[in-house]
Amino acid sequence: MIKAENLLKKFGNTIAVDIPELSIENGDIWGLVGNNGAGKTTFLRLMVDLLKPDRGQILSKSIPVYQSEHWKNYTGTFIDNNFLIEFLTPKEYFEFIAKIYDLEKNEYYERLQGYNHFLNSEISETSKYIRQLSSGEKHKVGVIGALLPDPEVLILDEPFNFLDPSSQIVLNKILNSGFRDKNKTLILSSHNLNHISDICTRVALMEKGKIIRDLQNNRESMSEVEDYFRYQTNNQ
Repeated sequence: MIKAENLLKKFGNTIAVDIPELSIENGDIWGLVGNNGAGKTTFLRLMVDLLKPDRGQILSKSIPVYQSEHWKNYTGTFIDNNFLIEFLTPKEYFEFIAKIYDLEKNEYYERLQGYNHFLNSEISETSKYIRQLSSGEKHKVGVIGALLPDPEVLILDEPFNFLDPSSQIVLNKILNSGFRDKNKTLILSSHNLNHISDICTRVALMEKGKIIRDLQNNRESMSEVEDYFRYQTNNQ
């Protein structure tokens, strides 16, 4: 599904991403964890052609993402608020996405209603522009915008940021029900190891631009990840 080959991205003399080889397959729910500055967001930006690598490439369905926009037809993405069109209301933004993906009106409304327990009507029906919303409300709009096309591949960077505990629980359930055993691919970065453990089938640990662990999610692997961060904390 998605492969990194000989991938290198530098900013000046600093190596942000250095991944010789990586494969994420259909049906993988791949969680990426690491401390601030590990290179997680840079890697996700390379995945969706927002950054150009200094070397190597990322392929989606065997085609380099920089070579064709084919991957946009089956990929939903929310990395940060720059993905939002802030002079639209949430409703206008969702309608814009529905138009891009050729969703019929009934299908669009049905899908949006399915997320009402997360989004709530105060956001979806507000006359406020997205730029006037709180950080948490903006984040909800971005995540639902990425989910709305029912993508085959979903890429989310820190989707639990800015969300209150109740909203985090609801989003956890949405991602679990939407991707587990559905032969869809979810790529998720988060600082929250509990959500990564609950949702992901694979857990990758990134440090200084390198994937230093890529483990099947089980009790032993999560203990290994927790021990790594515990060691980092104790040796600061």
